[in-house]
Amino acid sequence: MSPLLFAGVARAQETGGFALDRFQPAPSGDEFFRVESFRTGDGDVDFSGMVLVDYARHPLTVHLLVDGEPGDEVEAVVSDQMIMHVGASLSFFERLQLSLDVPIAILNRGDAATNDGVTLQPPTGTVVGDLRPGMRLRLFGEADAAFGAAVGGYIFVPTGSEESYTSNGSVRGHPGLMLGGRAGPVLWGLNSGVLIQERATIGNTLLGTEFTFGGGVALLAADGDFQIGPEVYGSTLLDKHDEPSALPAFDTKDTRLEGILGMKGRIDPIVLGAGAGPGFTKGVGTAQLRALLSIAYAPAAPRDRDDDGIYDDDDACPDVPGVRTDDPSTNGCPLQVLAASDRDRDGIFDQDDACPDVPGVADADPKKNGCPPDRDGDGIPDGQDACPDVPGVANSDPAKNGCPPDRDGDGIHDGVDACPDVPGVASSDPAKNGCPLDTDGDGILDVADACPTEAGKPNADPAKNGCPLAFLKGEFIVISEQVQFEFGKDGILPVSEGLLTSVKEVFDRNPAITRVLIEGHTDSIGNAAYNRNLSDRRAASVRKWLVARGVDDKRLESKGFGFDRPIGDNATDAGRQMNRRVEFKVLTGAQQPGTAVQKSGTAPPAPPPPRP
Repeated sequence: MSPLLFAGVARAQETGGFALDRFQPAPSGDEFFRVESFRTGDGDVDFSGMVLVDYARHPLTVHLLVDGEPGDEVEAVVSDQMIMHVGASLSFFERLQLSLDVPIAILNRGDAATNDGVTLQPPTGTVVGDLRPGMRLRLFGEADAAFGAAVGGYIFVPTGSEESYTSNGSVRGHPGLMLGGRAGPVLWGLNSGVLIQERATIGNTLLGTEFTFGGGVALLAADGDFQIGPEVYGSTLLDKHDEPSALPAFDTKDTRLEGILGMKGRIDPIVLGAGAGPGFTKGVGTAQLRALLSIAYAPAAPRDRDDDGIYDDDDACPDVPGVRTDDPSTNGCPLQVLAASDRDRDGIFDQDDACPDVPGVADADPKKNGCPPDRDGDGIPDGQDACPDVPGVANSDPAKNGCPPDRDGDGIHDGVDACPDVPGVASSDPAKNGCPLDTDGDGILDVADACPTEAGKPNADPAKNGCPLAFLKGEFIVISEQVQFEFGKDGILPVSEGLLTSVKEVFDRNPAITRVLIEGHTDSIGNAAYNRNLSDRRAASVRKWLVARGVDDKRLESKGFGFDRPIGDNATDAGRQMNRRVEFKVLTGAQQPGTAVQKSGTAPPAPPPPRP
């Protein structure tokens, strides 16, 4: 029971609230209720979860004033408090553990205490307390070690309610040291730490940074599936120096000390627990009586009864220390058992057999003794080696097992493959052997070349990569750039003459093309009539340029469409640049074999140049 002098209530209200509940459960998966373990899991990733209900009787009482002095009459501002802790922990790499505790006050009951016009109200309703994320790092000690140590800590996030005494409204920190171990049927643990928090005055009691401590001992039974034993835990105030006259060097009201007699039973992976105990001092939050019930999901740690380093689940001789072997029937058994073992029946005992599960032959080399013959020494027995006379590597494909590596799978071994990471073809030229084809010799492999028979240049657009400035594709003469004109006019800029020369060459190479429509298009800036006239004049300028260079004018038509056929978003600069274009649509003539004919009526857009 934790009484306060009521004269300090008004001051307490000025300094803020406080977290009344002094019971902070150990993370889910730990052996004790309050005292933390040094253990951090036994696998790469271990998960456990827990629900614990903590009932406290009379955790907060006040002495009423009589003639201005504290009297004998005591009022329980919090007579009954029940906190449900929902917790989980996750362990990594056998050394690091992260945890989270979510406290929820599901019962708050008490009576208001009033004196001198000041009222301390009891908490009511269901309230969430301060979230408590934590971390633990194991320093040393295995799961069943007699002594181990870890460091860790918590941060209290102020998610609770000051009015309901579930938070002091500020962040708190709690670093600490955890010691413990197991000696036969006895389990023990010791904790110490520092709870760092803001100072506050509650009645005549000062709250602030505290030294925390705890210890527990338990007796194990039923092969470790049942335990019973006491725990003692508490804290005492450290920073008393600001008010030396009001607070003596030591006072029971500054110290919280409680005890629990608890027991836990395992029905793997579920652990059930119950405990109860009294408070021994009068520090704020110390319960007159505390009772606990818990249920946890916490798979049991592997056991090693004979302490030979091999867990019982894998130990063929779990009660006799032995040695590790690859044979489940002898793993963990002593040498005298292994001496008579010859699993592969090749006449070489397993203790001397480098390949105890595969029949082999005797060899003076201990690393090869009892193993099948391996002529090329690549570690793959001749009976499984597709290339028994050439050192190679293991492969799931029997036809390649034991053969030299072939990373790209083209059938040409990496040792003679000039392109070992790209599938290719055989060649008498060592510099090209195993490399992909580049038919047109433009430096762009056929597999990525959109025009594999015509030398071109790299292009970010896969449909134009490796193609010349102009090329025939489907029902279009595709150009890799845009024809550029004088700003607002139909005059062709000199920079586009190379592009149009490439277009003329397409006509020269394809006499079967007898009718091509040169289409002019603009963006949406300006009115429709202006843009249609400008696009028509620009298309006509291109036609005139080609005719002047020798293309029969009967093969060419031109027409402007203004901004009626956009291919980009006219609301953006990039879209408008795409829409200012010239296209060449084949109306009559041969289609390029092996290419898909576009049916949209719009040629693939070239990368937009800056607006001239």
